[in-house]
Amino acid sequence: MSALKSIFFYFGLTILSPSLMAQSPCACCTENHKAFDFWVGDWTVFDTSGNKIGENKIDKIEGNCILNEHWIGGKGNTGSSYNFYDATDSTWNQLWIDSQGGNLVLKGKASSNKMILKSKFQKGPNGNMYCNRITWTLNLDGSVNATLGDHE
Repeated sequence: MSALKSIFFYFGLTILSPSLMAQSPCACCTENHKAFDFWVGDWTVFDTSGNKIGENKIDKIEGNCILNEHWIGGKGNTGSSYNFYDATDSTWNQLWIDSQGGNLVLKGKASSNKMILKSKFQKGPNGNMYCNRITWTLNLDGSVNATLGDHE
């Protein structure tokens, strides 16, 4: 019985060793991974008329690999998103899920002081095809504008 335990332990180390040795101190600390860092922080969110509509807290988690959003709307609705850079296709991705069961999957790219993410095209209630698009823009004063839109 002890010989069996020894063999399992040896194979366990052999299997784990390559992945442990390949880990870098901060795999998600590249410039591409930092492109959305301007959104990190605690935010009071206003609509275009200046009315407060909610609060948003954005944290970096999982070794700086994920921007984790926690939304609390003025009417008590809540939602969270995971935002991450995918080096395999050089895109930023967001998965949003809210307290009403809604979800949104977005993909896109960063540009100078902006993040532009879009959903896949889908059929709307009137039969037209559309996609959701959100553009976050870093302003000179450090604030961030998020512009929501859909495009046919």
